[in-house]
Amino acid sequence: MTAVRAVVADDHPVFRAGLRVLLEDLGVDVVAEAGDGEEAVAAVLRERPDVVFMDLQMPRLGGIEATRRLVAEDPDVRVLVLTMVADDDALFAAVQAGALGYVLKGAGQAEIGRALAAVAAGEAVYDAQVARRLRAFFTAGAGVVARPFPELTDREREVLDLMAAGLPNATIARRLFVSEKTVRNNVTAVFAKLGVRDRAEAVVRAREAGLGRS
Repeated sequence: MTAVRAVVADDHPVFRAGLRVLLEDLGVDVVAEAGDGEEAVAAVLRERPDVVFMDLQMPRLGGIEATRRLVAEDPDVRVLVLTMVADDDALFAAVQAGALGYVLKGAGQAEIGRALAAVAAGEAVYDAQVARRLRAFFTAGAGVVARPFPELTDREREVLDLMAAGLPNATIARRLFVSEKTVRNNVTAVFAKLGVRDRAEAVVRAREAGLGRS
């Protein structure tokens, strides 16, 4: 039986090393590692692995946007999120981006092995804690909507919302009672986390997500 080929994307080298050992013990062939979302996208498109282990909080490009890019490029890509982020916004954003699985760091080898096998087979899988939150969400009804861009801080999302409304940095600074330098720093962070090149591209993404309408 051919070994499952995997790419591991996480910005912590020690965690990547530990995960590689765990996966190799399971018979997985780790064909590449990535320390940020940009590296992850490049490695996956180069190696075409069976499964991608994707962290969410990484520099340059977050795991949600990296997943979105990969699924847009190849709808058959199989992403298993392995993260410390346990909030509902990140969970639903990852699922919407195309992730097949969502497992919290701290899961044991057996649990990771089961998730790996399911995702490699094209099945959706979530660990017990995540599954409980999903059940609670759907039991409560679909009236709750996850905030867009969970990888952004509250302030970065505020800035993006005002950008999408067409406000320049100086006006945003006055509206939020902060300096223009602070706004510029937030804008730069938004560009990096969303993987966009300029303000126009960020505004398009924001408006598609419903921001800028207030």
